[in-house]
Amino acid sequence: MNALRVSSYRKTPGAEWWGFLPLLFLGVFFLYPLGIIFILVVKAGWTDGVGEAVWRQIARPLGFTVYQATLSTLLTLLPGLPIAWVFARFRFPGKRFLRVLMTLPFILPTVVVAAGFTALLGPRGWLNLALMSLFHTSEPPIRFLNTLGAILTVHVFYNLSVIVRVVGAAWAGLDVRLEQAARTLGASPWRAFWHVTVPLLLPHIVGATLLVFLFDFTSFGVVLLLGGPRFATLEVEIYIQTMQFLNLPLAALLSAVQLLCTLLVLGLSQRLTTGAVVSLTPRVKGEGIFFPRTWIQWLTVGLTILVLVSLVLLPLGALVTRSLVRMEASRGERGAVQAGWTLDYYRELFVNRRGSLFYVPPARAAVNSLGYAFATMWIALGLGFPAAYALNRRGASRTLLDALLMLPLGTSAVSLGLGYVVAFQRPPLDVASFPLLIPIAHSLVALPFVVRTLQPALASIPRSLRDAATVLGASPWRVWWHVDLPIVGRAVLVGAVFAFTVSMGEFGATALLARPEAPTLPVAIYRFLSQPGAMNYGQAMAMSTLLMAVCALGMLVLEHLQHE
Repeated sequence: MNALRVSSYRKTPGAEWWGFLPLLFLGVFFLYPLGIIFILVVKAGWTDGVGEAVWRQIARPLGFTVYQATLSTLLTLLPGLPIAWVFARFRFPGKRFLRVLMTLPFILPTVVVAAGFTALLGPRGWLNLALMSLFHTSEPPIRFLNTLGAILTVHVFYNLSVIVRVVGAAWAGLDVRLEQAARTLGASPWRAFWHVTVPLLLPHIVGATLLVFLFDFTSFGVVLLLGGPRFATLEVEIYIQTMQFLNLPLAALLSAVQLLCTLLVLGLSQRLTTGAVVSLTPRVKGEGIFFPRTWIQWLTVGLTILVLVSLVLLPLGALVTRSLVRMEASRGERGAVQAGWTLDYYRELFVNRRGSLFYVPPARAAVNSLGYAFATMWIALGLGFPAAYALNRRGASRTLLDALLMLPLGTSAVSLGLGYVVAFQRPPLDVASFPLLIPIAHSLVALPFVVRTLQPALASIPRSLRDAATVLGASPWRVWWHVDLPIVGRAVLVGAVFAFTVSMGEFGATALLARPEAPTLPVAIYRFLSQPGAMNYGQAMAMSTLLMAVCALGMLVLEHLQHE
């Protein structure tokens, strides 16, 4: 009897269909909208043809997209690999703080980062204000906004943590005895590094490099906010053609080109990294990690700290202080301006002085963002559990599900938003009558991370615990509730916080889907940054500071849960 009960649990009815719900979700809300875009492209090409002028409209943003993504990736690797070596091989004061600091840019919304660099290097930024005061000039000496340098700098800011995390973790896991053996056989430190360490790290370096390239290739908010009208990537051009020119066929064609490019990069990454990882003998924890011994090592550690503090802390610190300091008159304000510390920008967030019909209180935008974030969290968890269970089972569907789950990471958020606009035009799934459409789009981004968090935790549960609970009479539901869930509870919290944070900062798809009267915090910040005047600028800084505080709190919770 007991044996039958155990067997019945192991072959729970419907267990083979655990992956069906995530596949259905991906089919309806990911593959279908993108399929509609492709159909629109084919119809437009069949009816009107694709002339030389259209190809020029595609070639220009495509060329710049590849160009800036390549430059951004190379500039990220330049400091990223030495910093990864420092974190993998040295122990020094403040290392854990710097590790947390590197994680912060990865989860910060684009509009917050743009506001931070504007507060530091913009025309009214701290550095320009200081130089104008020092040299008694009326024009800012540093031209940062609307330049290629601004795009490249912020891309390095965002993606440095990817290189350091991926390559640094692999570097720290290498068996140092291999390099020591090469040194014993007469190899110089450089030859041991080049012929032993580099081949073992190469798959991780290639994987991280292609991932950074993909992030830079699909960049939207950075180029839109800091690049200005002179620069347009495929993402930005899709947004412009959709929102400004209402040219949906061209936008769909651009989306199709971008999707094909991202699939090509993902396929290349899969081909270059699959099966290339070398299994190494586990080493003792802390082995090969030591305090710097020579002045060159101390100098390298010092430069690492300087780069990270300058690149991360200065823009974010400038953002916070700029939201609290009044430096110039507001638009239409006459007379002397009292410069100094103020909370006016925070107070004015809740005042509609112009009586604008399009004014939305920041509290309403915050409520919208929080509502979407909580909905995203529950959707991602509700789909993440069956997807993680399905990936832990053997079968052909496992490979298909794994590939589909990763596909949204390489898909343009703007393209996805455009797909929703084109595909879901009628109730009950249109944007106006179906408020869950935005958190569903956010969930597609968060779901792969939630699954990657839950899958190893579920795989680590001993089958004997489940079997014992079943023998004692527990139903499959009670086994899940009293055995599985308590064990994976921390992984659930980590996935939930990550999904919540991703939703709070998402800008690309939301910019297309959010209604004017129901913006999220990132969309509201973009509105303030797009308007002239010191008060609008200060309010953008204040709102960005509040959003940064929410994301930083989520990051601290994640770090605490992961190290408990």
